[in-house]
Amino acid sequence: MPVTVTRTTITTTTTASGASGQWSPTIVGSPRALTQPLGLLRLLQLLSTCVAFSLVASVNAWAGPMGNWSMFTWCFCFAVTLVILLVELCGGQARFPLSWRNFPITFACYAALFCLSSSIIYPTTYVQFLSHGRTRDHAIAATAFSCIACVAYALEVAWTRARPGEITGYMATVPGLLKVLETFVACVIFAFISDSFLYKNKPALEWCVAVYAICFILAAVAILLNLGDCTNVLPISFPTFLSGLALLSVLMYATALVLWPLYQFDERYGGHSSRRRDSSCAFKHTDNVCYWDRRLAVAVLTAVNLLAYVADLGHSAHLVFVKV
Repeated sequence: MPVTVTRTTITTTTTASGASGQWSPTIVGSPRALTQPLGLLRLLQLLSTCVAFSLVASVNAWAGPMGNWSMFTWCFCFAVTLVILLVELCGGQARFPLSWRNFPITFACYAALFCLSSSIIYPTTYVQFLSHGRTRDHAIAATAFSCIACVAYALEVAWTRARPGEITGYMATVPGLLKVLETFVACVIFAFISDSFLYKNKPALEWCVAVYAICFILAAVAILLNLGDCTNVLPISFPTFLSGLALLSVLMYATALVLWPLYQFDERYGGHSSRRRDSSCAFKHTDNVCYWDRRLAVAVLTAVNLLAYVADLGHSAHLVFVKV
């Protein structure tokens, strides 16, 4: 959904072309994309992610789920960045199956978050346990290039996000970027609760898992509707859908923010009040996170996502009531 962003409103707009009145965005590709500032920034992204996974692959330093996640992050970001560069180099934006107004910034935001997570998780759960030598040196260098990639993707988001007076896609606005953050945080939560031992046979905790899943699905639907330029398929207006989604998510996450810590850390409800009481944290693991740390991480991420949904609600309500 193309939008016009002003100082106080976000106004939905469309552009008609041809006698049939079909809607089509005006997008012009440039074969000189690589020589433009944004193209150069994407070349930096391509180089840094390529070097990161090449360094790790050369010494086979990605054992365990955390290492696999980091390797996937760098390979995925490299591949999609390459696709974006090729599309812009060939001027094929109009023939791309997804909305070009929304796709590049959506990916850049995800990539920044992915690389940020890898830049934190890989050194803390894997690199620090390596003995000094060639493997450790390669892993440290890969972490450095992952940080460079994170900064490069973040700069693209800051550079291409919506500004007052611009006609742009919804995903370039603050609510759109918040949707990316919400789904990413939910994915990280899913990784931490992948072991059903953390919530099995506890209805309150199972409700929390349902909250994470339902809110993730709704936010993902909003993103996919924009990427596919099919927000008009909804029986209600898209801003109204966003407001309802954000309000429901705020209420559900508020319950999860109370129930998850209560049942995970309060001994009266079978929780562990301190890390020392969790036997799984007695030993250091090179590729796993102990249960108490997972519980704490989920509690923190629940609070982060609740704040994101509250901010999203404010912007979505603004879309509904101040739309012109």
